[in-house]
Amino acid sequence: MDVDLVVPMKHPRDGKSRLRGAVEADRHPGLVLALAADTLAAVASSARVRRVLLVAADPEAVAELGELGVEIVAEPAEKTLNAAFRHGEALLKGDDPAAVVGALQADLPALRAVDLTAAIAEAAGTRAFVADRQGTGTTLLLAAPGEPLDPRFGPGSARLHAASGAIALAQPLPTLRSDVDTPDDLAHVRALGVGKHTAAHLGEPR
Repeated sequence: MDVDLVVPMKHPRDGKSRLRGAVEADRHPGLVLALAADTLAAVASSARVRRVLLVAADPEAVAELGELGVEIVAEPAEKTLNAAFRHGEALLKGDDPAAVVGALQADLPALRAVDLTAAIAEAAGTRAFVADRQGTGTTLLLAAPGEPLDPRFGPGSARLHAASGAIALAQPLPTLRSDVDTPDDLAHVRALGVGKHTAAHLGEPR
């Protein structure tokens, strides 16, 4: 069963505040864009993903990401992560009420399509989520067909999603669990192998 994904994005200058200092200050927005570009490039190469809706704080600031085949829309008046996911969900279901909608974070630069595809297959049409490598956050949330996504992102989101009835996916999925919030996270994904955009921005071989 194919899915439609919602990916939220702050303005690149405002995103990833805990990652500041990993590169020079004037290169921070470019790093944020590179993390998202590698995430979206991997998503676009998954045969199980039908549509990708990027919900952006400033669509013009991330317009270049549209070259990766994603649709870009402005975030709603409520400037929160969960509101962005609900807004994207509403737009996707407006086109197809039976759609399987997923929420994906934009900071997975080591993501491989094989891990995303495996997660979608394991969920098999149930409401399910992928916890981050620390086990506390959530990198992917999938709704059941035609059912509410009910995103509960934020501190302790893995626990909140489990408490709301979502099934925790059990496969290792290392590249899907490795989001980047801190310099330690960045070092971890570099060891896994980041995509070409992040590698280029960091000045290292892919």
